[in-house]
Amino acid sequence: MKFLLITDLHQHRSAIDWINEEIEEYKVDFVIHLGDVTDMGTADDAADLLSKIKSKVYVIPGNCDPRDMPGRIGGVATDMHGKRISIDGYDLVGFGGGNRSPFGTPFELEDDEIYDGLKAVATEKMILMTHAPSYGILDEIPGGIHVGCPTIKKIVDEYHPILAMSGHIHEAIGCKVIDGTTFVNPGPAKDGYSTVVTITDGKVDVNMLRHRGL
Repeated sequence: MKFLLITDLHQHRSAIDWINEEIEEYKVDFVIHLGDVTDMGTADDAADLLSKIKSKVYVIPGNCDPRDMPGRIGGVATDMHGKRISIDGYDLVGFGGGNRSPFGTPFELEDDEIYDGLKAVATEKMILMTHAPSYGILDEIPGGIHVGCPTIKKIVDEYHPILAMSGHIHEAIGCKVIDGTTFVNPGPAKDGYSTVVTITDGKVDVNMLRHRGL
């Protein structure tokens, strides 16, 4: 299994060209988009952007996406918000939106909503896609403040995903392996960041990229 991982496009249409170039160059099987497709835009905006990606796309909403996005993109992408599907023998589990912030963005949820939503679909050794990161892991903003979601971390501790992918925190780009889980924040696609992930026999390989022209 090989896929292109992107997040935080924030309606930067110019990024679609290099995303499609990487789909072709790296011969990926599909694309995973971790949310913030739009920048406070509409579900129609999200569908239009996703339709231009030349691959099968699995997507969750980010905190800057509209609440009705999950139900409105089915014709162009696979909505993974609160969903679980099986791909090549692995469970892919998704839950979008963000934990509460001072900014009051459109798709923010209470911690118990995130926990209950994930608990309903989580499985042992899953591949986990969330917009918000686990608290304390790839969640640091300038000033050393951790702003991740404690209940996502709780789910990770309970179910031990082989891979936990998140975006949201543009400054916390990176990859860490902790207690057998590979955590990845590919960085914001609006700034040219992406990651190619390959999973073979339960082993995760991560190739973090920055588009050459940016």
